[in-house]
Amino acid sequence: MAEIEYAEHGTRNRGVLGTRLVGGISFAVAAACLLPMVAVVLAALTGGTDTVSHLLATVLPEYTLTTIVLVVLVSIGTFAIGVGAAWLVTMTRFPGVKLLEIALVLPLAFPAYVLAYAYTFVLDHPGIVQSTLRQVMGWGPRDYWFPEIRSTEGAAVMLILVLYPYVYLLARAAFLQQSATAFLAARALGDSPWAAFWRVSLPMARPAIAGGVLLAVMETIADFGTVAYFGVQTFATGIYTSWFSMADRGAAAQLALCLLCFALLMAVTERTQRGKAKYYQVGKRHEGMTAARLKGWRSVMAFILCALPVVFGFLLPVIILVEMGLESEQNLLSRRYIGFIQNSLTLAGIAAVVTVCAAISIGFYQRLRPGRRSNLAAYIARLGYAVPGGVIAVGLIVPFAAFDNALDAWMRQTFQVSTGLLVTGSIWLLVAAYMVRFLAAALSAYEGGQSTVHSNMDAAARSLGQTPLGTLRRIHLPILTPSLLTALLIVFVDVMKELPATLIMRPFNFDTLAVQAYRLASDERLEGAAVPSLVIVAVGLLPVILICRQVGRR
Repeated sequence: MAEIEYAEHGTRNRGVLGTRLVGGISFAVAAACLLPMVAVVLAALTGGTDTVSHLLATVLPEYTLTTIVLVVLVSIGTFAIGVGAAWLVTMTRFPGVKLLEIALVLPLAFPAYVLAYAYTFVLDHPGIVQSTLRQVMGWGPRDYWFPEIRSTEGAAVMLILVLYPYVYLLARAAFLQQSATAFLAARALGDSPWAAFWRVSLPMARPAIAGGVLLAVMETIADFGTVAYFGVQTFATGIYTSWFSMADRGAAAQLALCLLCFALLMAVTERTQRGKAKYYQVGKRHEGMTAARLKGWRSVMAFILCALPVVFGFLLPVIILVEMGLESEQNLLSRRYIGFIQNSLTLAGIAAVVTVCAAISIGFYQRLRPGRRSNLAAYIARLGYAVPGGVIAVGLIVPFAAFDNALDAWMRQTFQVSTGLLVTGSIWLLVAAYMVRFLAAALSAYEGGQSTVHSNMDAAARSLGQTPLGTLRRIHLPILTPSLLTALLIVFVDVMKELPATLIMRPFNFDTLAVQAYRLASDERLEGAAVPSLVIVAVGLLPVILICRQVGRR
């Protein structure tokens, strides 16, 4: 009897220690996610104002106006394409609809800056489109007008083409979950199909649509590669210019603070407005919407409207990039390119594992100790997705550079030994930036899988003497393997595509495929930039294929 009590006491102690360990890791991760934002605020408040005063008098108004214009254009464009395509493939039937409902997700594999390289190659003044026009029509360089691809509007189009799938996926899911009762009631009261959609179906799907548009907006304000290549002046390019061209970290922090406030304000506003909008299904049973079969010119128009985003957002850029890559002199199997690939895979692999482990600790601690503390840790962990990569980079480099310099000065004074930069410029600090940036995506995937694990399983494991860590290892992780693999894949691909944080924080002489593509494109060597861009797109197709499989299963 004494031995049983001793065993139970030992199991209880191990359970308490395991819970404390998971809680400690969770709060450490939350603190790491909060550190860049706090550091940006402190650096902005303590930095000088000379550079910012100069920027305020010269380009800061342009940064603000251009960022707002981009946000408005991308919001309208992604809303129109995403909602329109989702409604057509969900509520109507026409030839090719089964293929298009899956193909509409494919542009998600493209980073916007890669799309910018492809379309600049064919639409710029020396490109094939304008060259053919001049040759066929006999025009001179100034005899005609052609839309300028390197413009704010051009950047908005690139972003819309790769970001509308966020809205499409969420809107489509919302339309599929709606019951036909309210829609049919509106039709019975005399509303046309368009009026019933606008007054009934669209408001009911508003929370999901608003979430998709918000994701697109967050990616827009975080984008650096597209706007920098097109010469569009936004806060993202201003941070990079202040950091590298002006060598003023205080000004970079102040610009980063402006962008951080803008991102968080939009996130809070959307969440507040969405919280006030509540829609309930009042019927006793769910009656699915009956898809209308389109015929004649209506079916042709529906096919064209749904096919255009796929053609311009995926098929045409792939063809252009393949042609550019074949004409380039870049050898993907050379030692230099193998180094780029190894660096990219190393960073993405380490960051994916670290980020998913952090998501497991936070999600599992919420399950063990539901309450304000665990919910606060999860909320802080999710804030990173609303913070652009350039802001996170500035927020991490400033405090760790100060730490490295202080440690080096102390070691020199005490032991006459220089430690140099131990943390700043290391792979691990860059991995930390990736974790902060993409932890929300991994946490969402983990929590989605964890919701399928019934609480009775935890109770049964405890009754059999399992500690919390034992329950996680023997029950949760085997069940959650598909969700964890999805989270790993999503973070892996996001890291492969991430540009601003990598540009600012990468170790010396440690370039990735994204950095190489950006460098070649900046030197107007677009054919060469196509080779690393194609590799990035090929890797980006992996999670898109997973999403397409889920879409195909409805």
